[in-house]
Amino acid sequence: MILYIANVKNDPHCSLFFFHSEHKSEIVHRFNDLKEEKFKGAHIYEVSRRHPFLYAPTILALAVEVEHAIEHCCKEANAGVCLDEKERVLLLSKKNTYNCGILKKFGERTFKADTLAIMSQKFPKASFPEIHKIVKEITHLHVECCAGDMIECTDDRIEIVNYICSKQDVFSSKIKNCCEMPVVERSECVVRAGFDDTPEGLPLLAEKYVEDKEVCKHFAAEHDVFMAQFLYDYSRRHPEFSAQMLLRIAKGYEAILEVCCKTENPSECYSHAVSSTEEKLRSYIQETQEIVKTNCALHASLGENGFLKAMLVRYTKKMPQVSPETLIEISKKMAAVGSKCCHETESRRIPCSERHLSVVIQNMCMRQEATPINEKVTHCCDDSYADRIPCFTKMGVDESYKPPQFTPELFTFHEDLCTAPAETQQIKQLTFLVNLIKLKVTITDEQLQKIFTDFTGMVEKCCKAEQHEACFGVEDPKLIAEIKAILGIVGV
Repeated sequence: MILYIANVKNDPHCSLFFFHSEHKSEIVHRFNDLKEEKFKGAHIYEVSRRHPFLYAPTILALAVEVEHAIEHCCKEANAGVCLDEKERVLLLSKKNTYNCGILKKFGERTFKADTLAIMSQKFPKASFPEIHKIVKEITHLHVECCAGDMIECTDDRIEIVNYICSKQDVFSSKIKNCCEMPVVERSECVVRAGFDDTPEGLPLLAEKYVEDKEVCKHFAAEHDVFMAQFLYDYSRRHPEFSAQMLLRIAKGYEAILEVCCKTENPSECYSHAVSSTEEKLRSYIQETQEIVKTNCALHASLGENGFLKAMLVRYTKKMPQVSPETLIEISKKMAAVGSKCCHETESRRIPCSERHLSVVIQNMCMRQEATPINEKVTHCCDDSYADRIPCFTKMGVDESYKPPQFTPELFTFHEDLCTAPAETQQIKQLTFLVNLIKLKVTITDEQLQKIFTDFTGMVEKCCKAEQHEACFGVEDPKLIAEIKAILGIVGV
């Protein structure tokens, strides 16, 4: 395999044409022209150099997956569409980049807790010692993978998956087919496998974590292990929660014990505190569900384009220092989360939303490390991994922002707007929206709606006119005058 990879670097037939839509129809012919191993080597080489954060085991699994996809798609009437459905490289690369970013930013303890929550949900029948064991190994695996030690990364992943497959009765009923696959495909299949069913008859959490008189003793003696057990027990009972929400719950319980275990009557203290906290938790869960429900209702009523504009308005007000291009990019990703997760069942919407939003926010936070945006964004990015999403959700308008001087050129349009491709027209409209908000971040929804409606009306009118440029020459000054009047801009 190494020999084949070395030989494909300068072979024009081995370029990664299946990443480009115009080449997808050719892949069925190229695959037949090349030997299987040479084709696989080309895939490994090209994916590796394009995606430095993609783990070696994943790259190998993708090579096998693409091979199978081609064999399958060559039989399809529309091979291009079929191959589109098989492409997962970019998604997996983002996932690996995210994992390495969280590990670097928040350290092994946070990464381990996040992994513990997910593994407890995925394998709810497994005992705590078994979950604790594989979580330690998975964390070590990611440390090696993120450091670039791909041989150890590959070997360790195989060992972990082989261990899980050797104890299927302990871990999950969902991985039987995965464990029968060849070694490379087996690992990726187990990673993608769904959550197993929650065991019936689990005891109430209060018996162990509230009513037990020895809680503070256990908390003091084995703090990390005790908190890990709490997170395990809570997570395996709640597959409908996101990992971040579960970490917030554990964080709240830990805060209670930190206070109550220092009092003369700890059990009375945390019994009362937990009762109060459970009420807050229920309120928070309902609040989170309501936010997701509201956003999904907004998505349904406005459509994808309208929802995108709503996200753009929301985040431009939160961080007006960011360029229009970046704000549009972030908002498109936020809107894509809505498009994906709002189609999930009620029980899956929260974990879906928080999982995908976490990736978007992490990418944004990595950028802001190099170019700080504002104090609120820095706080949300740096303070707590578990609280990132609620922090950004609750973040208000950045009223400390000093707006730029009004520049008429930013709001002057020409006939090229009428002849531009649809995507370019959309970008120009969204850029108009961003530049408008930057002038006054406290602009009301009514003011924004009035100006934007008049703007789109002007575009529609002038693009229908015989003389586009002449129309813009008449209508644009009216729009600029309206903007200045509504926003209270004088002297420009």
